[in-house]
Amino acid sequence: MEEILRVSEAFKRFDDHQVLKGVSFALAAGEAMALMGPSGCGKTTVLRLVLRLVDIEDGEVHLFGRNVAEADEEELIELRRRIGVVFQGGALFDSMSVGDNVAFPLYYCLGVKDRKAVSERVEEILTAVGLEGAERLLPAELSGGMRKRVAIARALVYRPQLLLLDEPSTGLDPITARLIDELVLKLKETFNVGVLMVTHDIVSALGVSDKISLMDEGRIVWAGTPLEWHESQDPNVLRFASGLRAVRRGERIEP
Repeated sequence: MEEILRVSEAFKRFDDHQVLKGVSFALAAGEAMALMGPSGCGKTTVLRLVLRLVDIEDGEVHLFGRNVAEADEEELIELRRRIGVVFQGGALFDSMSVGDNVAFPLYYCLGVKDRKAVSERVEEILTAVGLEGAERLLPAELSGGMRKRVAIARALVYRPQLLLLDEPSTGLDPITARLIDELVLKLKETFNVGVLMVTHDIVSALGVSDKISLMDEGRIVWAGTPLEWHESQDPNVLRFASGLRAVRRGERIEP
């Protein structure tokens, strides 16, 4: 499969805090990867580096074969047009209808002028995420799960090759979170889109991803497949899994 993303020995510092310490991984077209780890371990910073919302300190990020740091403004815009992003909070425009939210990147990022074509594409992608007929609703009228589906529809409406998901299950009840996992998996297959998901949710990571990288304190400390995760006796895997179980039970986690 064609490689669409490669992060090589990425380092990033904010003031005196070294956030990333040599992160490396690769993603192929149509492949899904979960970047998992506790809060503050640097997961979201990796997404920001991929989009070049922050500059890399050392190392390289290659998108579709192009070194992101070397791209000029015009090239960067073209690279970003090949990426869909679902932000942690959804980032919907509350004053705009569902249909207008989903159409927004077609009009204002791609410059599409054909309103009929936009309307047909919005209807198509809303149907794909299970929200057919919801075009006129406002975000305030939607449940958390429906808002997440709208955010995913907006990210995929212009047929990107790479989908970035930042904590897609955050704020959702377990049943709704699993439905979103199933949706992401279905859309990955339907549109053959590569998926990079940042999450602390083990169930989401195991259910959606072809491979997992576990981060801790700015480093990838374990990488493998979901099956290898289940069978792993690596102390980093066991520590992360047991820590989440303790949090769910309300227990105190010892350092």
